[in-house]
Amino acid sequence: MMMSSSAALVLALGLILVNFTGHCHGALQVGFYRGKCRLLVDVESVVSTVVKAKLIMDPTITPALLRMQFHDCFVNGCDASILLDGRASEKTAPPNLSVRGYDVIDAAKAALESICPGVVSCADIIAMATRDAVSLSGGGRYNVETGRKDGFVSLATNVNLPGPDIPVAQSIATFAKKGLNATDMVYLLGGHTVGIAHCSFFQDRLYNYKNTGKPDANMDPSLLVSLRPICPMNSARDNTVNLDQDPAGSLRVDNSFYKQIMMRRGILQIDQDLAVNSLTKATVAKIATGNDFNAKFGEAMVKMGRVQVLTGNQGEIRKSCRAVNKR
Repeated sequence: MMMSSSAALVLALGLILVNFTGHCHGALQVGFYRGKCRLLVDVESVVSTVVKAKLIMDPTITPALLRMQFHDCFVNGCDASILLDGRASEKTAPPNLSVRGYDVIDAAKAALESICPGVVSCADIIAMATRDAVSLSGGGRYNVETGRKDGFVSLATNVNLPGPDIPVAQSIATFAKKGLNATDMVYLLGGHTVGIAHCSFFQDRLYNYKNTGKPDANMDPSLLVSLRPICPMNSARDNTVNLDQDPAGSLRVDNSFYKQIMMRRGILQIDQDLAVNSLTKATVAKIATGNDFNAKFGEAMVKMGRVQVLTGNQGEIRKSCRAVNKR
């Protein structure tokens, strides 16, 4: 059978010598797919090629994929349940209506199925694609553990994600339920270094903070002045602003977000509170003044990627990331 030109290109980009060593954590393993595809296809290189092509066209795909992985892992665990279509699937839950990046996962899955069918899970593709986007956006290239299986259940009623105004202590408790500590939480929220927020998520801080009739006194006055024209009171349009208010760093994965919130230039309530709450402010200061954010952020992402995973005989390898396999 003749191979399509796109499949041939992906195959050419994916061929390398195989290294059969790997680091294990439970059933997950760095390099899980080595040797599992014909012709020595490098699965991670195939995904990286797809992500790089998408990122050139749309650099905002990095925050989109970071958000997707977080929203996936914090519901049923990292099982790609967020990818499943359906009238009442997780995609239809209000917090997920603005989740993007499904086309990136679909493209990577199609490329892999054309040369290595039935082997690579959609859950692993999310983790690999997010890592690649982070790396290509200036962050560190951390080693992704793979070996996850895809889940069967996706229900909007299961979606209960922490909101942008959640108190720090409550946020810490939420992360703890997923096996993540307060330091992990602070680093993971650093994903906001490349994110955006709609005005509706923080507008109260600009005009009527906690029903005081006044703006949040903990917001830098110059930031307040710059945000009000973008987010006017009673506007019918829900505009967006960068979560990292450093113009030079809004599309780059680095520690500038922490520097901004230390200057009271955080956008979301939870982001700003990280810099002033006694439970987290020391960690924020350490990250803002240090030079190891990329490494530590990668470690936190890997740890989050272990949340409630399906492995071994659990779950399945979907043929399409949007639907469970027919039986």
